[in-house]
Amino acid sequence: MEPRRHSTDNQSLRADIVSLIKSKIISGDLNPGDRIVESQLVRELGISQTPIREAIHQLVGEQVVDVVPNRGALVRSLSAKDVFEIYSYRAVLEGMAIRLAVQNVTIKDIKHLEQFYGEMKAKITDDSIELLSQDSSYIHHYIYKLSMHSILLSMYEFISFRIQLVNRILQRKYTKAQEVAEHLELIEVLKNGDPDEAEKVMREHIYRSYRNFVDIGMFDQNELAQNHWI
Repeated sequence: MEPRRHSTDNQSLRADIVSLIKSKIISGDLNPGDRIVESQLVRELGISQTPIREAIHQLVGEQVVDVVPNRGALVRSLSAKDVFEIYSYRAVLEGMAIRLAVQNVTIKDIKHLEQFYGEMKAKITDDSIELLSQDSSYIHHYIYKLSMHSILLSMYEFISFRIQLVNRILQRKYTKAQEVAEHLELIEVLKNGDPDEAEKVMREHIYRSYRNFVDIGMFDQNELAQNHWI
């Protein structure tokens, strides 16, 4: 996504730069600990330094970037505490989201998700597609929309960048086949129509992802393993 270079709306321009920097982090062009060089962005985007500094200030507020004396703006590294908080928060939000979604879902919604899942499954054998994280995210986002709970959806969108960042790392653990298999259960509980069971399955689904992240070995196993919420 390239910022609108001739926009007179400073707020929109700042939002575009924020999105650009986040996309660079998710894609791996910028990694935790990397410095965000303002002068490089000035040359790349053909804009002044002011909106870039405003964007960095916003990213600091969102805890995406840290400003370190004598080093500048650095992409924030994930800590063990960050990972625990992201997953445990997701478990609460998405447990409630699917509980409400079960009560709102229609036959048309189920057919749409089943068709989408079929297309996702077909990608397992497509060697040109390396990851299915966007497909997985679509299913989760669709469940949030089915909840018809605007605050839940806005809270999800607020932490979506952190979720994407964790998912990028977690892809080292998952094969495409595992990614597909993991999400069938969510569609099945939507079809079954039991809110209690749906919430239980979703919370277990999120917790299983957390345990898989623990197994990657990025952090001290004992530090992460002590955190349980199931």
